[in-house]
Amino acid sequence: MTRTSGRVAALAGAVAVVAATTLATPAAGLATPAATAGVGAGITGQAPCPEAPEFLCGTLTVPLDHSGATPGTLHLRVAVTGNTTAPRGDLLFLTGGPGQPGVPSMRRTATSLEPVLKDYRLVMFDQRGTGRGALQCPDLQEDMGTSDLAVPRRRSIADCAAALGPDARHYSTADTVADIDLLRRALGARRLTLDGVSYGTFTAQRYALAHPTRVSRLVLDSVTPRRGLDPLDLAALPATARILRAACRATGCATDPAEDLATTVRRYGNGAQILSALTGYEFVDPDYGGVPDILHEAAAGRPAKLQDFFDLVRREVDAAPAEELSQGLHSATLCADSHFPWGTTDTPVEGRAAALERTREHLTAEQTWPYDPATATGLGSLLVCLDWPRQPVPPTPPDHRELPRVPVLLLGGDRDLATPYELMDEYTEFAHHPRTVIVPGAAHSVQNRAENPAGRQAVHDFLLE
Repeated sequence: MTRTSGRVAALAGAVAVVAATTLATPAAGLATPAATAGVGAGITGQAPCPEAPEFLCGTLTVPLDHSGATPGTLHLRVAVTGNTTAPRGDLLFLTGGPGQPGVPSMRRTATSLEPVLKDYRLVMFDQRGTGRGALQCPDLQEDMGTSDLAVPRRRSIADCAAALGPDARHYSTADTVADIDLLRRALGARRLTLDGVSYGTFTAQRYALAHPTRVSRLVLDSVTPRRGLDPLDLAALPATARILRAACRATGCATDPAEDLATTVRRYGNGAQILSALTGYEFVDPDYGGVPDILHEAAAGRPAKLQDFFDLVRREVDAAPAEELSQGLHSATLCADSHFPWGTTDTPVEGRAAALERTREHLTAEQTWPYDPATATGLGSLLVCLDWPRQPVPPTPPDHRELPRVPVLLLGGDRDLATPYELMDEYTEFAHHPRTVIVPGAAHSVQNRAENPAGRQAVHDFLLE
């Protein structure tokens, strides 16, 4: 337990010092669309960031509804380094979740990218519904914390949907993409270099598809599926066997954790809980130390240590306030963006459960091993959207669209269970000759978290070539 707490605390330990001056004014001749006239024209309140005065913070005002049909504005925090004349322009780093703010991670990200910051101005912002403006759903936050997969109470889902009301539909990735283009204009940038991690890779892709001439190059770290969330997580389920066996070989364990996991799931029917705990624990220990022994005991009919492991991850890893990762925003975005066994969030609520049951009946053991079909249809984010109120969904790019012909770097860790490297395979046709780097021993968010520096070096080389 002490070891876990220490590793979690160490994740926030890096600091960089980069001088700050002023934000650029909007470039001349960049018109503001009528629907957003008067907002996004600049960044206001520019001053040293209170929590990191070596950087400059300000506020970007954007419309709640980019169509102009619903009144209201949102105020998004922006942080930048001070090299306004950086020869390669602006590097926008996009955080994950969805639900994670950007500004609080400015120091850590600047440390990771320090070798390129003479050439780029680093920009980060709190995407709508995150950080100080986090969407608040207290009970759902308590149930899920930072987890995608923890199973919440149905009452928590209903209370969150009621609290957000009809405005929830304005927190899709399409809305964030429109915010990013207003940010680009406010920065005075004709093009952006985008570096996205996890869900940030999906946001970066969607921006590149919507504004292909406004992107210089893309770094996609811990990539999500090109079409967004797979609510059944059919890449992570089989990847668990590969990852646990690799970690077992690295630590010299004498069991087969994949077989023990399969036996445990058959015995207790707790696959969703196991997958959620393992996905959280990878942020603490990419070697999944102790997990093979825990699974071996559970498979033998002794589940006490497995329950202790669940409690440990929930308490030490997943627990977090909305300002750190908003489950309200997470739910609103994924429900708006995703395609489910029943269709989309615009599908009537009645009939969704029956469609999900039909999907479970058609899943095979091969698709879900070492879990079972009930695991795939019982994951937290899926169940949140199963009960989410019906609402219109934003338009999405056609499936045949490719990313613009700009340099693309795909980065992943071979221990990443949240976004397994198998997801990179589909990018061979989606991106133009992407460069792929898989870092041994690394889990999720390679640039900021991996002990192996190979991923960071690959990013530096790619950005400076």
